[in-house]
Amino acid sequence: METINTTLLIIGGGPGGYVAGIRAGQLGIPTVLVEGAQPGGTCLNVGCIPSKALIHAADEFCKVRGYAAETSSLGITASSPRIDLDRTVAWKDGIVKKLTGGVGALLKKNGVRLVNGWATILDGKTVEVTPGGAAEATVRIRCEHLLLASGSQSVELPFMPFDGTVISSTEALSLDRVPERMVVVGAGYIGLELGTAFRKLGAQVTVVEAAERILPAYDAELVKPVAASLARLGVELRLATSVLGMEDGREGKQLRVRDASGVEAFLEADKVLVAVGRKPRTVGWGLENLMLDMNGRALKVDDGCRTSMRNVWAIGDLTGEPMLAHRAMAQGEMVAEIISGKRRHFAPAAIPAVCYTDPEIVVAGLSPAEAVAAGIDAISASFPFSANGRAMTIEGTDGFVRVVARKDNHLIVGWQAVGVGVSELAAGFTQSIELGALLEDVGRTIHAHPTLGEAVQEAALRALGHALHI
Repeated sequence: METINTTLLIIGGGPGGYVAGIRAGQLGIPTVLVEGAQPGGTCLNVGCIPSKALIHAADEFCKVRGYAAETSSLGITASSPRIDLDRTVAWKDGIVKKLTGGVGALLKKNGVRLVNGWATILDGKTVEVTPGGAAEATVRIRCEHLLLASGSQSVELPFMPFDGTVISSTEALSLDRVPERMVVVGAGYIGLELGTAFRKLGAQVTVVEAAERILPAYDAELVKPVAASLARLGVELRLATSVLGMEDGREGKQLRVRDASGVEAFLEADKVLVAVGRKPRTVGWGLENLMLDMNGRALKVDDGCRTSMRNVWAIGDLTGEPMLAHRAMAQGEMVAEIISGKRRHFAPAAIPAVCYTDPEIVVAGLSPAEAVAAGIDAISASFPFSANGRAMTIEGTDGFVRVVARKDNHLIVGWQAVGVGVSELAAGFTQSIELGALLEDVGRTIHAHPTLGEAVQEAALRALGHALHI
């Protein structure tokens, strides 16, 4: 058995793990990264990137269908649009291959050794790797620092295992045809992103949610434009409804559900997409051998991502919410710098989150309700996209930008937006909070015209009492 000695061993090549590896290599730290699949983890392979590719394809197809129906106010007409989902998936896979290949090249460029295989932890300094290929031998790796970045996995309902008809988001991104009838279990961001995409591709979509409204993690004002869009698209919502299980029906499989009043119903479905959340990947690779302190189902870490065992670190989804790729990346970079001797700690002023529904939602920092709960005497103001010239020119007038700031000194503590393309506002939102900007700073910054960003400036001005275009 080959034995490899290294300073830093990273288990998991997702966004957190590969960024940690790249930064460690830049800092001259001997580093080995173990990954069982392709570099990039869930995000690049079966999550963020492929889902956004599918959403884009669905948006484009939906537009063309609208032109064929001669309902476009732009004066565009088309005829008989069709979609070849095999080609769409192949295009999506090409993007994934390009990005994962790029990650591998970056690791190599920075001197990181990539070991393809599945890790099993023996102790805090030793890991055995079973190779992906049958012809390869098991490798033992000894290290000074062990960084755990195993990510997360879709939550499976115990009474509805994934079986081909019941699928997770992973399988949904690789279907070879558009199902005629799809039921989505869960109205969180994953369920609505993919449910909306498949509706635009032509599927009949029903969303079942146990809560009383969609996107329960977001405040109601942000959700209203999304709910209106789902209604226009013809997505059926069954809220305050619980799932009981799958049964055989006359035309195939059907899902049995029960509403809040106790009435049961059966929903015919070719595919049932279960999107009820994700959980840290803690089982099946010897993590229990370290007997680390836990925080619920996640590993407990301090503000330097240290676990309860010396020189064992953990980042990303394995450490719990928020399960976001960019959080994992920031943590991975930080850990590499700490190991190199730099003084760092993880205390971001805000971590942005984006929901790629139709329209998109982006949040950073505190909402008005969260500011109140934190004991902050805050002011907030919104500016509607219906008064924004750029939004009008892209047929995206639904939604708004909202700012939240302290009343006493006008320090900005939060931003929220819902609208077409607002995900691209996330960086500015987070940067203003991180840099301690005041309402006056944003209000007096010249914003290019015509852009959606003008709504950001106008929201700040409105909070100050003198918006210009409303």
